[in-house]
Amino acid sequence: MYLPSHFRVTDPALAQALIQEQPLASLVTTDAEGLPFVTHLPLRLDRVGEGGTLHLLGHLARANPQWQHLQARPRAVVTFLGPQAYMSPQVYPDLQRVPTWNYVALHATVQTTLVHGGEDKDRLLKCLIADHEPAYADQWRSLAESYTTAMLAGIVGLELAATDWQLKVKVNQHRAEAREALRTACVAGSEQERALVAWMDRVMASGT
Repeated sequence: MYLPSHFRVTDPALAQALIQEQPLASLVTTDAEGLPFVTHLPLRLDRVGEGGTLHLLGHLARANPQWQHLQARPRAVVTFLGPQAYMSPQVYPDLQRVPTWNYVALHATVQTTLVHGGEDKDRLLKCLIADHEPAYADQWRSLAESYTTAMLAGIVGLELAATDWQLKVKVNQHRAEAREALRTACVAGSEQERALVAWMDRVMASGT
């Protein structure tokens, strides 16, 4: 993505925070014609490996042809979008300014391993359940084996190793003359604007 140096954030802890707070990702592959194919799906940050590689877990419906794209071409792109909001030029002390849009986004290049084994997919699903609804784990275990086997057969698990990532935090942190006014406006604004304030603080604290 287009990433000016003043919006580039290199702190891996902030990349991990975005994934955990906004787990709905866009998985981008290319189809047989070379056109982009996108699936929106929740991904779990499973662990951080050597060299800062982010290991992600998720799954696709077997009816979704994207797993076949990944089987043929295992390298793909995953994106996560954090809070975002319009920014008025009224935050500046002078009039020769224009509006913009502030946002937080993470793009990662991933290497994919497909998971087909029933037991492996069951373990993967239990990780996702633990993240989003731990109480559902008992219900899943209590379901008839014939039902769970059929449900597991209907998905393909994904293990994604993010070998390279870019985190863009665009909160106009390079415009010191507007920083306090922007913060004040965001604190009094929408839920998205208030969430951007937290990212302003994180960027300033990280020094990246």
